Amino acid sequence: MNQSAGLLITSLLAISVLAAYDKHPCLRSCDPSTLPMTCHYDFQVELYQTLSKACFACAFGNASDCFRDDCIFGDGISRPVVVVNRKLPGPEIRVCLGDRIIVDVHNSLVSETTSLHWHGHHQRGSPHMDGVPLVTQCPISPASTFRYNFVADSPGTHFWHSHSGVQRGDGVFGALIIQDPKDAHSNLYDFDLPEHTIVLNDWYHEATVGKFVAHHFGNGDNKPPSILVNGKGRLWMSNDSAPQMPLQNFQVTKGKKYRFRLINSGFNNCPMELSVDNHTLAIIASDGFSLQPTSVDSLVSYAGERFDFVLEANQTVGRFWMRIRGLMDCDERFQSVHQVAIISYQGSDLTKEPKSPVGYREANRRGKQLNSMNVDSFNGDESTATIAEVLSLEPGDVDVLTAKADHTVYIGYDFYAKDNPLFHPAGKYGFDEVFRKSERLTTPQLNHITLKLPPTPLILQTGDALNKIACNDSSLAMQGKDCKKKDFCKCFHRIKARVNDIVDFVIFDEGERFDANHPFHLHGHAFHVMAIKRLGNATSLTEVRNIIEQGQVNRKNLHAPLKDTVTVPDGGFSLLRVKASNPGVWMFHCHIGFHVEIGMAFVFQVGEPEEFAPKPKGFPQCGDWKPSSDGTVDSDEKRIVLINGVKDTDKISYQILHNITVNLNHQPPPPADHGIIYSWPNWLRGKNSAPRDRLNLGHLIVIFFITLTF
Repeated sequence: MNQSAGLLITSLLAISVLAAYDKHPCLRSCDPSTLPMTCHYDFQVELYQTLSKACFACAFGNASDCFRDDCIFGDGISRPVVVVNRKLPGPEIRVCLGDRIIVDVHNSLVSETTSLHWHGHHQRGSPHMDGVPLVTQCPISPASTFRYNFVADSPGTHFWHSHSGVQRGDGVFGALIIQDPKDAHSNLYDFDLPEHTIVLNDWYHEATVGKFVAHHFGNGDNKPPSILVNGKGRLWMSNDSAPQMPLQNFQVTKGKKYRFRLINSGFNNCPMELSVDNHTLAIIASDGFSLQPTSVDSLVSYAGERFDFVLEANQTVGRFWMRIRGLMDCDERFQSVHQVAIISYQGSDLTKEPKSPVGYREANRRGKQLNSMNVDSFNGDESTATIAEVLSLEPGDVDVLTAKADHTVYIGYDFYAKDNPLFHPAGKYGFDEVFRKSERLTTPQLNHITLKLPPTPLILQTGDALNKIACNDSSLAMQGKDCKKKDFCKCFHRIKARVNDIVDFVIFDEGERFDANHPFHLHGHAFHVMAIKRLGNATSLTEVRNIIEQGQVNRKNLHAPLKDTVTVPDGGFSLLRVKASNPGVWMFHCHIGFHVEIGMAFVFQVGEPEEFAPKPKGFPQCGDWKPSSDGTVDSDEKRIVLINGVKDTDKISYQILHNITVNLNHQPPPPADHGIIYSWPNWLRGKNSAPRDRLNLGHLIVIFFITLTF
């Protein structure tokens, strides 16, 4: 087969496969008369391989083989992956607003647990479905299935991804599109098609866990060598013998306008700049919220962000490069990572790729750029703009945006030279004790605290139990801890608010180490981006607090954009306002995979547990089990059985007596504390109410023998 014929087949397959990608009945047009549906999906999470035997001769120039069932080819390098349904990205879920989504996640991994988070969907009324192990659910064990069940009530461009370990970096992610039948921007485009979803991710050429181990326990780097567009790409820096994999191809027709949905599923600190040769991008939404249209030449997105833009096919019929340029850990200081896809006009020659050269420098599009990295808002430079400089399409809630905040929370972070017991245990190979300086690894923390989660999910615990284990910088200081200089502080880092409180989060980067930015994501809520400001190469709590309290920031009010993921510039801060209207326990974390995995996060608790949505019937529970050395259960463990964490034996005896005396047909009581870990016979589990029935002799005999063991 000659090269032209191969390119033609590649392009046609890339278009047709995406266009016929999913025949799910919920994949339909949405308008105000559309009735809601229940949309059921089966997701199989498993270990797999790029360029597996399913790919036949894909790596040897047979482009049609690359599109066989179960063939994942990536950028032409064979490596182990973790994927859903043997697809990269995983299956797109595209539904109408108001549909019910049911996803059965089957864990077919050999030894790892898993989970799925629905990034951008706020799970109002369904907090147990947020998909964060030990926060909102137990991890999904191998050979088991967990059902996610929720109503699609957060319209916009979102995505799903694993929230377990480093699986997101290995391929467990996919698009989640909730179409709004009353889209305010529908007059700006002609088509909103599934085949115009763009999922970007940086990509290793080995299993991510290997990179994680080498980086944290040796002197391995964490820099990705590649970027994929919808799971496709090429190695542009390699020699000519590298396989020339098919590229992502987007079909358009001259004279038409298309809505593209961009999802940055990046795992590392690799912001991505996107542009299309000879075209501009009209940005109309971010993180599911509509913006006043802004025309730009290029757009930067950070891990976890989503943007919707309209591309008008107004050029001469032909093919044009869509260019992606990696920044930060992907920039020219390292491997100059870049990638391309193709915009193909109907009628263009699909056997010929665009003529203009491909390279890292060529991907640096001049002109106006949105969401620029490490710049100050309203800095007088018309070529760059932060997300704080764009306006929401509709004004926000006046009471929320103009009120005095109930709480202003300052969260500072940086990379700290500490004896982290995970990879720098003091006295063994502490930060200053290692043999080679190249093995020194700094620890990213929020307010000098590393998040530690308990073995029982937070959402299943009582208020007293949460209060007992919670910490923050103030409580640690009261305990005499010097988290900044002396102590390594690792605990359940919690920020708590009452339901409907208005909270201002001021997230600032001290900037002492590295010229780096970080993207942060809040679960369960969106926030208004009130300000983004870069102060210099470094800053401090004192400087940031003075600026905020003296009103020096250039705040917008009624049109401050809503988002759930935002970047914080190096040596600067982002001011985020959120109305805590969704009761539950919600992660707030850096969306760089290695950083959140080692605890660069806190939990935002909204309300008390009794205000959370009720636990689904039969919801899985988990926790520690520590019998004594002789195999019996000691007194503490007996308490865990019924009222985990309670230390009053009399209260245990009362619970046993109460359980026996109630009607046998009553349902088991909800857990009085962390949750029931062991399953006792039904006759010993009664309704959670005061005893009403008179004991008979048989009951008293049972109680006598049970209480002998206490």
